[in-house]
Amino acid sequence: MDKMPRESKRSALERRYHLEPFLDYLALERGLRPRSCEAYRSDLRRFLDYLEERGDVAGPRDVDHLTLRNYMAHLHAEGRAPVSIRRAQSALRAFFRFLAGEEIVADDPSDRMDRPAMARKLPEFLTRDEAVRVVEAVDPDSRVYWRDRAVLEVLYATGMRVSELAGLSLADLDPHDQCCMVFGKGGRERLVPVGKAALKAVERYLAAVRPELDRAGGRGKGAMFLNQRGTPLGRMSVWTIVSRAAERAGIDRRISPHTLRHSCATHMLEGGADLAAVQEMLGHADISTTQIYTHLDREYLRETHRRYHPRSGEPR
Repeated sequence: MDKMPRESKRSALERRYHLEPFLDYLALERGLRPRSCEAYRSDLRRFLDYLEERGDVAGPRDVDHLTLRNYMAHLHAEGRAPVSIRRAQSALRAFFRFLAGEEIVADDPSDRMDRPAMARKLPEFLTRDEAVRVVEAVDPDSRVYWRDRAVLEVLYATGMRVSELAGLSLADLDPHDQCCMVFGKGGRERLVPVGKAALKAVERYLAAVRPELDRAGGRGKGAMFLNQRGTPLGRMSVWTIVSRAAERAGIDRRISPHTLRHSCATHMLEGGADLAAVQEMLGHADISTTQIYTHLDREYLRETHRRYHPRSGEPR
């Protein structure tokens, strides 16, 4: 029997471990740059090759904390630089956290990995003025103006993930109570306030644009947001809507749907929102994830003080 070609074996291995869905998540949900995604791919391919050579792990469910510990020892034995090993640890944590969130694995084996002391990177966010400019920067001549405006308004108003927005159905919206049901990671449900500005944009989209997009009948499958072919709007399309609006708004840095999520959380906490309420709204399983925004808020206040207070500099 002919041996399976090397590339086919690699593709089968990556499918077995759900590598491509994870990389899609990094690009479309977290808004990572292509170079960063390629770094994750490289680190995880090295890990999968290690598992394949061992031959005693059939799939992601068979990976435990001892497997990861042995892999770290393997990298040390190869003479990998400490920074490379830290990057590998980071990639494995993100990877297995994703698999656990998608319920592909029952438990996250990376929870018991040693965690090197590293500064946590604060998420990027827009100022309130920038957020408003982005939301209002849709091309007014576009036939799907109200769809794109509704997408941006909902992302900023609710802080939902791009996959959650793409998964919204018509039945999920309750215009009377101004809220919608969101299905997050692991199928967890939460009720999220929408707000009047977002609700107005959604209502105009539903009245004037969606019926035209769904004119073929039934192709929309009950999805809230449709593309111009009348099928459910995908995550990449949402990413494109955000990027184009940011460009039109004159924002000269890379903006993703996740940036609007970060901005929503930051602006709510700046306004005095309760941390637990923001956790519930964003769908964070652990409040420590939400607490990063309090650090970000303090950093923003320090930077504001440094820039504008006359005696914020070094004493003479």
